[in-house]
Amino acid sequence: MHLYDVWFVLIAVLWIGYFVLEGFDFGVGMLIRLIGRDETEHRVVLNTVGPLWDGNEVWLLTAGGATFAAFPDWYATLFSGFYLPLLLILLALIVRGVAFEYRGKRHDPVWRRNWDVCLFVGSAVPALLWGVAFANIVRGVPIDAAKGYTGGFFNLLNPYALLGGLTTLSVFLLHGALFVSLKTDGPVRVRAHRLAGQLFLVATPVAASFLVWTLFQRWSPWSAAAAALAAAALLGAAAVHVRGRDGWGFALSAAAITSTVASLFLALYPAVMPSSTNPDFDLTVSNASSSPYTLGVMSWVALLGVPVVLSYQAWSFWVFRKRLGTGDIPAATERALPRERVSSSR
Repeated sequence: MHLYDVWFVLIAVLWIGYFVLEGFDFGVGMLIRLIGRDETEHRVVLNTVGPLWDGNEVWLLTAGGATFAAFPDWYATLFSGFYLPLLLILLALIVRGVAFEYRGKRHDPVWRRNWDVCLFVGSAVPALLWGVAFANIVRGVPIDAAKGYTGGFFNLLNPYALLGGLTTLSVFLLHGALFVSLKTDGPVRVRAHRLAGQLFLVATPVAASFLVWTLFQRWSPWSAAAAALAAAALLGAAAVHVRGRDGWGFALSAAAITSTVASLFLALYPAVMPSSTNPDFDLTVSNASSSPYTLGVMSWVALLGVPVVLSYQAWSFWVFRKRLGTGDIPAATERALPRERVSSSR
């Protein structure tokens, strides 16, 4: 095995981590108004990801940086050909980050409702467009002999890619509902649990259709095995969810996302970006990679740095593992004892 094969696997792992972790972030961002009934419940839902969302986005930065350094031709062709959708994703992520920070700056209901809309849009747009982008990568796009993208924006809006977008959108909504069900208590948890059960009815057939179509697009026995694992994990998540096993439901949902993304990368290999113009123009792990020296230096940096990052993120999840309820929101506690505080001050 060459170093470029190793880095293909590492980049796949980084994208898996991003979709598993940021997937429930996106889902929660889209479900705040649907699960919460008042401002206190909205804050409960938001606080489930409050300490985690910015750390989860580090996986995207690392995946992009690793692609740039390990496979510069892949990075250049991808970002030139997918410029508009990637720009929309970037703008949506900026709006989403600002919404997280500015939503609580004023106690005006209109102010908070407007930022909730921004949070919904900033979560829904990436959730949809990441699926469109990866489906197009698997399907193949027009690439010439100079490794340049020769298509237009509407080449990316084909039925298979749109189904990929609907798959990531529906699965991330489900993943977010399962996370809220796992991390909350009381009426919020009941509502999230019920909504997750409904989302299973949407996400399961959509994801299954996309996986089957993917196997017809680019058959690989390893990809088929990963797709079968994804389907089994999603069905298992539905089964344990009915029994109220929130932890197992969320874990199996994460396993379904992991297997789905692994299926896409296994379908691609050894290509990293197939050409629909001519198979001879495919970008592969060998012709799109950096020099062996560059990959060697990167490997040592990854070997030393990645365990530290993983340890820190695992620690942050452990610290914020507690379930949240309306009683954990400070404003709710303050409103509950106004007279008592006034009398004690006198």
